[in-house]
Amino acid sequence: MKVFRNIIEARNISNAVVTIGTFDGVHLGHQAIFNKMKELAQKIGGQTVVITFHPHPRQVLNIDSSNMRFLCTPEEKLQKIEKFGIDNVVIIPFTKEFSRTPSEVFIKDYIIDNIKPAYIVVGYDHHFGKNRMGDFDLLNDLMKQYGFKVERVAAQDIDNIAVSSTKIRNALAVGNVKGANRLLGYTYAITAEVVVGNKIGRTLGFPTANLELPREYMLIGNRGVYACLVDYEGQTYKAMANIGHRPTIGDRSEDNPLIEVNLFDFDGDLYSKQIHVRFIDRIRDEEKFDSLEALKTQLELDKTEVLKRLMDPDQ
Repeated sequence: MKVFRNIIEARNISNAVVTIGTFDGVHLGHQAIFNKMKELAQKIGGQTVVITFHPHPRQVLNIDSSNMRFLCTPEEKLQKIEKFGIDNVVIIPFTKEFSRTPSEVFIKDYIIDNIKPAYIVVGYDHHFGKNRMGDFDLLNDLMKQYGFKVERVAAQDIDNIAVSSTKIRNALAVGNVKGANRLLGYTYAITAEVVVGNKIGRTLGFPTANLELPREYMLIGNRGVYACLVDYEGQTYKAMANIGHRPTIGDRSEDNPLIEVNLFDFDGDLYSKQIHVRFIDRIRDEEKFDSLEALKTQLELDKTEVLKRLMDPDQ
């Protein structure tokens, strides 16, 4: 997959099948758009082109920035887009000045003049341009003038829920990781570096890898205990994770959560290493126990439940 940081560099793409969006999470709805693009590109002997933006428009425009959380980093987004078979990605720098570009001007000056698309493919509720005024109807009008074709992909429904990044974020925020995974079409995960902790877990018989949380604006799931799979150096380990502020120990503030991961059947040094944690199911809320011994007893029960959930994730 080729990645262009300037749309002018993408001028040599022939018979382009284009889509436009932020694609946070690259969920099932996005994947349906990509599949339609690949189908059209194969039919006309063309190439697929995803046009996206960095930084995220909401960051630049300060829209609800205090509550802003994303499902993946920009690097992870590119990896996922490549995984789903896209040929080219164009990343347009998003600025306040760019945000004032009218929808018609964006299509003409950026898309038509540079890429000359054969098709533009959009989702069922896609909006673009200044104040998000551009939509499918506008594209239908412009295609008569500029000679491209427009395809709209219907909403993707899972359990009678239309897939969207917002619904996935909401599911993760309340701990419904199984529901979020169904909407994503893959397992929600975090890749992070292991940092030195206070080693209390080791004294309880449950040594944990403490994770340096991803950058600001990354979504962290609801507090609690989770059944997980951890990928490290080509191996996959069953694991349980706790997201929270460790109320029994009392060394973390409410607004500074920690992710601790206990890898089963692992013996090694993970400090300063990156691990990939896939969240399969949520087991229980985070709790405060009267003693470390009571916490240890609960952790043993948690491990039994985690192994059961990993054996049968649909239960």
